[in-house]
Amino acid sequence: MTGRWGRSLPVVVLVGAVGGLWPAGTAAAYPPPKADEKAEREVKPAANLLDSDKLAGPDNPNSRVWALDFRFKDPRVLTLNIPGRGQRTVVFLWYQVSNNTGLPRTFIPEFELKAHDLDMVYRDEVSPTAEAAVRQKEDPGNALQIKNSVTVFNEPIPPSMPNAVARSVTGVAIWMDPNEPSPGDSDKTLAEKAKKPKLSQTMNFSIYVAGLSNGWAETDAVGQENRRVVRRKTLQLNFVRDGDRTHFEDVNVHWVPPAQWIYRGSTLELPGLRNPAAPDK
Repeated sequence: MTGRWGRSLPVVVLVGAVGGLWPAGTAAAYPPPKADEKAEREVKPAANLLDSDKLAGPDNPNSRVWALDFRFKDPRVLTLNIPGRGQRTVVFLWYQVSNNTGLPRTFIPEFELKAHDLDMVYRDEVSPTAEAAVRQKEDPGNALQIKNSVTVFNEPIPPSMPNAVARSVTGVAIWMDPNEPSPGDSDKTLAEKAKKPKLSQTMNFSIYVAGLSNGWAETDAVGQENRRVVRRKTLQLNFVRDGDRTHFEDVNVHWVPPAQWIYRGSTLELPGLRNPAAPDK
Protein backbone atom coordinates (compact mmCIF):
# COMPACT_ATOMS: atom_id res chain seq x y z
CA MET A 1 0.00 0.00 0.00
CA THR A 2 1.44 3.32 -0.95
CA GLY A 3 -0.87 5.70 0.83
CA ARG A 4 -3.69 8.14 0.88
CA TRP A 5 -2.38 10.95 -1.29
CA GLY A 6 0.39 9.66 -3.52
CA ARG A 7 0.27 12.52 -5.98
CA SER A 8 1.46 16.06 -6.54
CA LEU A 9 -0.94 18.96 -6.95
CA PRO A 10 -0.61 22.39 -8.50
CA VAL A 11 -0.10 25.03 -5.86
CA VAL A 12 -3.00 27.23 -4.85
CA VAL A 13 -1.75 30.19 -2.83
CA LEU A 14 -3.70 30.29 0.41
CA VAL A 15 -2.65 32.92 2.91
CA GLY A 16 -3.30 32.69 6.64
CA ALA A 17 -4.59 35.58 8.71
CA VAL A 18 -1.13 36.28 10.11
CA GLY A 19 1.87 35.11 8.08
CA GLY A 20 1.64 31.91 6.09
CA LEU A 21 3.01 33.16 2.78
CA TRP A 22 6.71 32.40 2.33
CA PRO A 23 7.76 33.22 -1.22
CA ALA A 24 10.75 31.53 -2.77
CA GLY A 25 12.65 34.80 -3.05
CA THR A 26 12.75 35.33 0.71
CA ALA A 27 14.98 32.37 1.53
CA ALA A 28 18.21 34.31 1.12
CA ALA A 29 17.09 36.78 3.78
CA TYR A 30 17.28 34.07 6.45
CA PRO A 31 20.76 32.53 6.76
CA PRO A 32 20.10 28.95 7.92
CA PRO A 33 21.62 27.93 11.25
CA LYS A 34 24.19 25.15 11.18
CA ALA A 35 22.31 23.08 13.70
CA ASP A 36 22.78 19.45 14.65
CA GLU A 37 20.70 17.39 12.22
CA LYS A 38 19.36 15.35 15.15
CA ALA A 39 18.28 18.36 17.17
CA GLU A 40 14.66 18.24 18.31
CA ARG A 41 12.73 21.50 18.06
CA GLU A 42 9.68 22.25 20.16
CA VAL A 43 6.67 24.31 19.05
CA LYS A 44 4.19 25.46 21.66
CA PRO A 45 0.59 26.44 20.85
CA ALA A 46 0.13 30.11 20.03
CA ALA A 47 -2.82 32.40 19.44
CA ASN A 48 -3.94 33.77 16.09
CA LEU A 49 -6.24 36.69 15.34
CA LEU A 50 -8.85 34.32 13.92
CA ASP A 51 -9.09 32.27 17.14
CA SER A 52 -12.61 32.55 18.50
CA ASP A 53 -11.39 32.66 22.11
CA LYS A 54 -8.42 31.91 24.34
CA LEU A 55 -6.56 28.65 23.73
CA ALA A 56 -7.64 25.73 25.89
CA GLY A 57 -5.37 24.53 28.66
CA PRO A 58 -5.53 23.32 32.25
CA ASP A 59 -6.41 26.87 33.31
CA ASN A 60 -9.11 27.27 30.65
CA PRO A 61 -10.62 23.82 29.92
CA ASN A 62 -13.86 25.32 28.61
CA SER A 63 -12.23 27.10 25.68
CA ARG A 64 -13.53 26.02 22.28
CA VAL A 65 -10.07 26.32 20.67
CA TRP A 66 -7.29 23.94 21.63
CA ALA A 67 -3.89 23.08 20.13
CA LEU A 68 -1.36 20.34 20.76
CA ASP A 69 2.36 20.76 21.41
CA PHE A 70 4.58 19.68 18.51
CA ARG A 71 8.20 18.55 18.50
CA PHE A 72 10.13 17.74 15.33
CA LYS A 73 13.51 17.13 13.71
CA ASP A 74 14.55 18.72 10.44
CA PRO A 75 13.33 16.64 7.47
CA ARG A 76 15.58 13.76 6.50
CA VAL A 77 16.08 11.82 3.27
CA LEU A 78 16.31 8.15 2.34
CA THR A 79 16.74 6.44 -1.05
CA LEU A 80 14.66 3.26 -1.03
CA ASN A 81 13.38 0.60 -3.39
CA ILE A 82 9.60 0.81 -2.98
CA PRO A 83 7.69 -2.29 -4.20
CA GLY A 84 5.87 -1.50 -7.43
CA ARG A 85 7.43 1.95 -7.69
CA GLY A 86 11.16 1.30 -7.98
CA GLN A 87 13.86 3.49 -6.45
CA ARG A 88 12.46 6.53 -4.73
CA THR A 89 13.72 9.58 -2.86
CA VAL A 90 11.83 9.52 0.43
CA VAL A 91 11.58 12.69 2.51
CA PHE A 92 10.33 12.17 6.06
CA LEU A 93 9.56 14.26 9.11
CA TRP A 94 9.98 12.70 12.57
CA TYR A 95 7.67 14.32 15.09
CA GLN A 96 6.07 14.01 18.50
CA VAL A 97 2.80 15.45 19.76
CA SER A 98 1.87 16.03 23.38
CA ASN A 99 -1.27 17.36 24.97
CA ASN A 100 -1.31 20.13 27.59
CA THR A 101 -4.96 21.08 27.13
CA GLY A 102 -6.23 19.17 30.16
CA LEU A 103 -8.46 16.80 28.14
CA PRO A 104 -7.82 13.90 25.73
CA ARG A 105 -7.57 15.10 22.10
CA THR A 106 -7.70 13.14 18.85
CA PHE A 107 -4.96 14.06 16.38
CA ILE A 108 -6.11 13.47 12.79
CA PRO A 109 -3.12 14.83 10.86
CA GLU A 110 -2.79 16.20 7.38
CA PHE A 111 0.78 16.94 6.30
CA GLU A 112 1.51 18.92 3.15
CA LEU A 113 4.93 19.76 1.76
CA LYS A 114 4.84 22.83 -0.47
CA ALA A 115 7.89 23.34 -2.69
CA HIS A 116 7.79 27.10 -3.29
CA ASP A 117 10.47 27.13 -5.97
CA LEU A 118 8.87 24.24 -7.90
CA ASP A 119 5.29 25.49 -7.57
CA MET A 120 4.20 22.05 -6.35
CA VAL A 121 2.40 20.59 -3.32
CA TYR A 122 2.93 17.03 -2.07
CA ARG A 123 0.78 15.21 0.50
CA ASP A 124 2.12 12.61 2.89
CA GLU A 125 1.79 8.91 2.18
CA VAL A 126 1.48 5.69 4.13
CA SER A 127 4.23 3.31 3.00
CA PRO A 128 5.13 0.21 5.09
CA THR A 129 8.53 -0.06 3.36
CA ALA A 130 9.44 3.55 4.08
CA GLU A 131 8.10 3.34 7.64
CA ALA A 132 10.24 0.28 8.36
CA ALA A 133 13.33 2.12 7.09
CA VAL A 134 12.51 5.16 9.23
CA ARG A 135 12.06 3.00 12.33
CA GLN A 136 15.38 1.29 11.70
CA LYS A 137 17.09 4.67 11.41
CA GLU A 138 15.30 6.58 14.18
CA ASP A 139 14.15 3.94 16.66
CA PRO A 140 15.70 0.50 16.00
CA GLY A 141 14.55 -0.78 19.39
CA ASN A 142 10.96 0.29 18.70
CA ALA A 143 10.80 2.01 22.06
CA LEU A 144 8.88 4.96 20.61
CA GLN A 145 6.45 2.85 18.54
CA ILE A 146 6.48 5.34 15.67
CA LYS A 147 3.06 5.73 14.07
CA ASN A 148 2.02 6.78 10.58
CA SER A 149 -0.60 9.35 9.63
CA VAL A 150 -3.41 6.79 9.98
CA THR A 151 -2.45 4.80 13.08
CA VAL A 152 -1.62 7.98 15.04
CA PHE A 153 -5.32 8.76 15.44
CA ASN A 154 -6.36 5.28 16.61
CA GLU A 155 -6.26 6.55 20.20
CA PRO A 156 -6.64 10.09 21.59
CA ILE A 157 -3.50 11.89 22.75
CA PRO A 158 -3.66 11.65 26.56
CA PRO A 159 -3.34 14.88 28.57
CA SER A 160 0.01 15.45 30.27
CA MET A 161 0.03 16.14 33.99
CA PRO A 162 1.14 19.58 35.20
CA ASN A 163 4.83 19.75 36.16
CA ALA A 164 5.41 16.24 34.81
CA VAL A 165 7.21 14.81 31.79
CA ALA A 166 5.00 15.17 28.69
CA ARG A 167 3.19 12.04 27.50
CA SER A 168 4.30 12.17 23.87
CA VAL A 169 3.14 10.17 20.86
CA THR A 170 5.72 9.73 18.08
CA GLY A 171 4.91 9.70 14.38
CA VAL A 172 6.38 10.10 10.93
CA ALA A 173 5.15 11.91 7.82
CA ILE A 174 6.45 10.59 4.50
CA TRP A 175 6.60 12.18 1.06
CA MET A 176 7.55 10.60 -2.28
CA ASP A 177 7.41 12.17 -5.72
CA PRO A 178 4.92 10.48 -8.08
CA ASN A 179 6.73 12.12 -11.00
CA GLU A 180 9.77 9.90 -10.57
CA PRO A 181 9.89 7.01 -13.11
CA SER A 182 8.21 3.73 -12.14
CA PRO A 183 8.64 0.21 -13.52
CA GLY A 184 6.15 -0.36 -16.30
CA ASP A 185 5.80 3.29 -17.27
CA SER A 186 5.08 3.72 -20.96
CA ASP A 187 7.35 5.86 -23.13
CA LYS A 188 4.65 8.53 -23.15
CA THR A 189 4.40 8.53 -19.34
CA LEU A 190 8.18 8.68 -18.97
CA ALA A 191 8.34 11.62 -21.35
CA GLU A 192 5.61 13.45 -19.42
CA LYS A 193 7.33 12.81 -16.08
CA ALA A 194 10.66 14.02 -17.45
CA LYS A 195 9.13 17.46 -18.05
CA LYS A 196 7.88 17.86 -14.49
CA PRO A 197 9.88 19.17 -11.51
CA LYS A 198 11.02 16.67 -8.90
CA LEU A 199 10.63 16.90 -5.15
CA SER A 200 14.37 16.18 -4.75
CA GLN A 201 15.13 19.47 -6.56
CA THR A 202 13.44 21.84 -4.11
CA MET A 203 15.65 24.34 -2.30
CA ASN A 204 12.89 26.22 -0.46
CA PHE A 205 9.86 24.51 1.03
CA SER A 206 7.32 24.60 3.83
CA ILE A 207 5.60 21.81 5.73
CA TYR A 208 2.04 22.46 6.87
CA VAL A 209 0.61 20.40 9.75
CA ALA A 210 -3.16 20.47 10.09
CA GLY A 211 -5.03 18.57 12.80
CA LEU A 212 -3.04 19.90 15.76
CA SER A 213 -5.91 22.24 16.59
CA ASN A 214 -9.68 22.28 16.24
CA GLY A 215 -9.58 25.98 15.32
CA TRP A 216 -11.27 26.90 12.08
CA ALA A 217 -12.69 30.05 10.58
CA GLU A 218 -14.96 30.76 7.65
CA THR A 219 -13.91 33.72 5.52
CA ASP A 220 -14.66 35.21 2.10
CA ALA A 221 -12.81 33.58 -0.78
CA VAL A 222 -10.14 35.82 -2.28
CA GLY A 223 -11.38 37.23 -5.60
CA GLN A 224 -14.58 35.17 -5.57
CA GLU A 225 -17.79 36.89 -4.59
CA ASN A 226 -20.47 35.02 -2.67
CA ARG A 227 -18.14 32.13 -1.82
CA ARG A 228 -16.95 31.23 1.63
CA VAL A 229 -13.74 29.36 2.43
CA VAL A 230 -13.01 27.27 5.52
CA ARG A 231 -9.56 27.94 6.97
CA ARG A 232 -8.06 25.49 9.48
CA LYS A 233 -5.60 26.45 12.18
CA THR A 234 -2.36 25.01 10.83
CA LEU A 235 1.29 24.88 11.88
CA GLN A 236 3.72 26.14 9.21
CA LEU A 237 7.40 25.13 9.27
CA ASN A 238 9.79 26.67 6.72
CA PHE A 239 13.00 25.07 5.41
CA VAL A 240 15.85 25.81 3.00
CA ARG A 241 18.63 23.67 1.53
CA ASP A 242 22.32 24.31 1.05
CA GLY A 243 24.23 23.01 -1.95
CA ASP A 244 22.76 22.34 -5.37
CA ARG A 245 19.58 20.75 -6.67
CA THR A 246 21.26 17.46 -7.60
CA HIS A 247 22.17 16.30 -4.07
CA PHE A 248 19.31 16.19 -1.56
CA GLU A 249 21.00 15.23 1.72
CA ASP A 250 20.00 15.42 5.38
CA VAL A 251 22.74 17.78 6.45
CA ASN A 252 21.80 20.35 3.81
CA VAL A 253 18.26 20.92 5.13
CA HIS A 254 17.75 23.69 7.69
CA TRP A 255 14.76 25.05 9.52
CA VAL A 256 14.03 28.77 9.12
CA PRO A 257 12.45 29.95 12.41
CA PRO A 258 10.04 30.93 13.73
CA ALA A 259 7.26 28.37 13.46
CA GLN A 260 3.95 29.98 12.52
CA TRP A 261 0.36 29.21 13.52
CA ILE A 262 -1.81 30.31 10.61
CA TYR A 263 -5.33 29.82 9.33
CA ARG A 264 -4.93 28.11 5.97
CA GLY A 265 -7.48 27.47 3.24
CA SER A 266 -9.07 24.03 3.20
CA THR A 267 -11.25 22.07 0.81
CA LEU A 268 -13.51 21.31 3.76
CA GLU A 269 -17.11 22.41 3.19
CA LEU A 270 -19.24 23.28 6.21
CA PRO A 271 -22.54 24.61 4.83
CA GLY A 272 -24.61 26.61 7.27
CA LEU A 273 -21.93 26.89 9.94
CA ARG A 274 -20.74 30.33 11.01
CA ASN A 275 -18.99 29.76 14.35
CA PRO A 276 -15.20 30.29 14.18
CA ALA A 277 -14.49 27.21 16.27
CA ALA A 278 -16.75 24.20 16.56
CA PRO A 279 -16.71 22.16 19.79
CA ASP A 280 -15.55 18.55 19.68
CA LYS A 281 -18.13 15.93 18.85
